[in-house]
Amino acid sequence: MPPDSNSKFDRNRSDRNFKGKRKSLSKDDAVRVPPHSIEAEEGLIAACLLDGGREILTECIESKIAPEFFYKTAHEELFRALLALYATGDPIDEILLLDYLRKNGLEEEVGGIATIYAIQDRIETAAHARYFAKIVHEKYLLRRLIRTSREAIEACYEQQDDMTTFVEKIEQDIFEISRDRITDAAIPIRQSLDEAVADIHALLNGRDDADGVLSGFRDLDGMTYGFHPGQMIVLAARPSVGKTSLAMNFAEHAMIPDGGRKPAGVIVFSLEMTAAQLAMRLICSRARVDMKRIRDRVISKQDSADIATTVKELKEAPLWIDDGSTSTILDIRAKARRLHTKNPLGLVVVDYLQLIKGTDSRMQREQQIADISRGMKGMAKELNVPVVVLSQLNRESEKENRDPRLSDLRESGSIEQDADVVMLLHRPKKSDDDETVEGGGLYNEHEHIKLIVAKQRNGPVGEIDLTFVRRYTRYENFHQ
Repeated sequence: MPPDSNSKFDRNRSDRNFKGKRKSLSKDDAVRVPPHSIEAEEGLIAACLLDGGREILTECIESKIAPEFFYKTAHEELFRALLALYATGDPIDEILLLDYLRKNGLEEEVGGIATIYAIQDRIETAAHARYFAKIVHEKYLLRRLIRTSREAIEACYEQQDDMTTFVEKIEQDIFEISRDRITDAAIPIRQSLDEAVADIHALLNGRDDADGVLSGFRDLDGMTYGFHPGQMIVLAARPSVGKTSLAMNFAEHAMIPDGGRKPAGVIVFSLEMTAAQLAMRLICSRARVDMKRIRDRVISKQDSADIATTVKELKEAPLWIDDGSTSTILDIRAKARRLHTKNPLGLVVVDYLQLIKGTDSRMQREQQIADISRGMKGMAKELNVPVVVLSQLNRESEKENRDPRLSDLRESGSIEQDADVVMLLHRPKKSDDDETVEGGGLYNEHEHIKLIVAKQRNGPVGEIDLTFVRRYTRYENFHQ
């Protein structure tokens, strides 16, 4: 028999017996130890303890290191406990760690104080913590890839769905692993502005004395004397009233203040809009150029000049935008803290609270929101900067045809409790006389919006009238 025939016979026999061999391979595979590094896991936990649980844990959170990344169960529980202690904002050491484990019935599971001391003694310095974290992360991704590959092989034998859908599902599983290799980070405004300018060109070518940050609005600053360090300021409204626009106006005035005040660094966490979309809105708002005219490709030479001047101005502004859509409160605090150490911040804006993921999916959403709210207040105090948090209101004010109030804050009463200032945006009901303006135009060019200061811990409450210029998505001081 020719050699080729023998090869063909061997292949056919192999195909017939593949299922049996696959079973034996699975047994052999079960004996093999999944990729892991006990030494790196112990080194990382020891580094967190030596550091006091602040800087190293912040880096771990930024790198998306989670408890399940640890191969050994005891290490997983130790790291979960370290994260829980980190969230309180208190210093961390082996005694506090042991106390937390005892309170939660985990002391025996991790091996008690002897294990903690043994791990802590593994290293003398936290200098290599980043290297340990990289190893832990990579080993976890390898284990996850092995598990996903096994599941894909098993699914191939049991595949009954449409082939296109089936392949897309496997591709999505692999993509999720690849995406977890990348750490989201705040990006300088110049990068977002370049993207926004590119979008504009594509559309056109057819393709005071306050000790805090002033808001830029006369009546509001007169009532609050600015946003002060350590304050949590909640700006709430029903959808489409304009809370993002007002928050970006606050950010704009902080980073490019009037009257010779020193610019304040600003970071915006946008969980709803991309950085490029916010940059586009910021350009049009500050340049006072109608975005619709850009889309219709009918802007004037003056508009183009104003856009160019505004972009040049904003590129020098100390603004960072983080548009990670799956951020937790720990992510936000870690990123803000890291940026603050390199570029001191004067204002943090979070858009918006209800989109932030809870750190524990097993908890009820109301409790998750309460933890997020406390985390926001903790961040304001830790960084000693004002934090403006956008929030949604429930439908009660619309149903009852009344002005919104504090009890309308959605999903948790803890927001009201934690906030130093609560502002509610409200669009007053138009009268028949207000439906048109001189010249017969619809009443939507300059819209009257009411800003209700419903709570101020150290000041008065009341109502402020603002003008919303819809074509520029910009708020201005109210004029009769």
